[in-house]
Amino acid sequence: MRRVVITPGNWRKSSYSGGGEGNNCVEIANSRTHITIRDSKTPARTPLTVPAGAFVAFIGALKSAPVSPAS
Repeated sequence: MRRVVITPGNWRKSSYSGGGEGNNCVEIANSRTHITIRDSKTPARTPLTVPAGAFVAFIGALKSAPVSPAS
């Protein structure tokens, strides 16, 4: 298994960050082959790394899923 190395300059915050300091979001870092995801409130915790193709498929499924009204 190849190790993906992420440096501090690679992280980008979601454009949907919360108000104030914008700390209520996820951050991503990407390489050619993998996407790494972390919680911006706890950046020292172990991030989740997935193959780029799987991440693209996941986002596509989210975008095409029907939206249910809030209860």
